[in-house]
Amino acid sequence: MVQVLNFILLTSSELADLRDLLKQSLVNSAGKDLFVSLYTSWCHSPMAIISLCLLAQTYQHASTVIQSLVEEDINVKFLVQLDKLIRLLETPIFAYLRLQLLEPGRYTWLLKALNGLLMLLPQQSAAFKILRTRLKTVPSYSFSGDQVKRTSSGNPHPQIIHHIPCGSQIFEDGDINQDVGASNSHNGINFTLRLHEFEQMQRQHRMHAKMQAQSRNSSTPSSKDVQR
Repeated sequence: MVQVLNFILLTSSELADLRDLLKQSLVNSAGKDLFVSLYTSWCHSPMAIISLCLLAQTYQHASTVIQSLVEEDINVKFLVQLDKLIRLLETPIFAYLRLQLLEPGRYTWLLKALNGLLMLLPQQSAAFKILRTRLKTVPSYSFSGDQVKRTSSGNPHPQIIHHIPCGSQIFEDGDINQDVGASNSHNGINFTLRLHEFEQMQRQHRMHAKMQAQSRNSSTPSSKDVQR
């Protein structure tokens, strides 16, 4: 169900306004509230969470989620969903993301997230070739440190960089925050807590899958029982 809802969110023309709101999750309170509300349900699916993060431009968190995946998470179902996402990245919906690749110095976390997805794909798959081809087009140059603050993760809203209040900083994933000490919270989004929520949900799903497998194995008669 979550995968279906996620696909509708990413593709439906009627939800274009919601997508635009999510893109402002790091600088807009309404966008933040929407992101946090969806996160609780979306964290049932790793690919749904990754898609949500790419849409909300929380690229560092997307990269962290990708690296938190374990062997049990990367199954056939996951790879099918990943294939769909890679193809969606080539559509007009994610045009803003592809344009951000023109500034690799400002969107390092985006590059890291996309390369992380590339590493999860089988090399012989069409999705691997599509994403690898896209990443090959990323220019080798980057902005100097004087042009942007905190270039390690980039500002997904370059239009507001000229209106930063004095004393503010651009934090990870481009959030503008007055409180230098709030390194793990951006626009009120505690990404450390969100990651814990995601990992806990995935552990529950893995335990449930193991219990189901054990139940099926115990209910299946052995060859000796069949012979008897």
